[in-house]
Amino acid sequence: MFELIQSGGIMMIPLILSSVLAVAIIIERFMSLRVNNVVPHADIERARKLASSSKPMDAQVDELRNSSLMGRVLATGLESRELPRHIMKENVEEAGRHVVQELERYLPALGTIVTIAPMMGLLGTVLGMIGVFSAINTAGVGNPQQMAGGISEALITTVAGLLIAITTLVFERFFKARVDGYVTTMEREALRLIEIANSNRKVMPVPSAAPRPAAAAPARGGKPA
Repeated sequence: MFELIQSGGIMMIPLILSSVLAVAIIIERFMSLRVNNVVPHADIERARKLASSSKPMDAQVDELRNSSLMGRVLATGLESRELPRHIMKENVEEAGRHVVQELERYLPALGTIVTIAPMMGLLGTVLGMIGVFSAINTAGVGNPQQMAGGISEALITTVAGLLIAITTLVFERFFKARVDGYVTTMEREALRLIEIANSNRKVMPVPSAAPRPAAAAPARGGKPA
């Protein structure tokens, strides 16, 4: 393996570094995008109960916020439950945007690796072919060993760049699909929480009109004033 990497030339160094970075990001995203970390069912049920209660305690809302990313969005809705519906929805959407940014963390880096890995492989191919033509220019076609070394460098870097790009692309698409699914679930549960909070919002009683005073009756046997 080491001899194969060594025969690939200098472009194998950035290709290996990009593959190590891609593997590290893939492992980190697998750990961070687990269901229990993002949209646990227990947090959804807890948020619904708090929205149905008369007035949830601040400690319960804080516990919900710190439990998961979904809990962070739903806790924002619970804090705004006494506000008008459109303001409550705006606050939830703002919290959701921050959560989506956290869900998509490092995914642009994977996209960058997908783009540059084939280009680095192509650059290694060009460098390898330059070495081949330099060997032909120097020693002619009578030295096949130098020609084979340049061709080998060109082929190895091309294959390495394509393998890194293809593998990284598969995981990038997988994580994007998982994030889209989480975002859909968060939107659905946030809207449901808003509806529950609105339906259980306290309605202020309308004050009843004061009774009108009765007209004074005229005195018996006399004329009204």
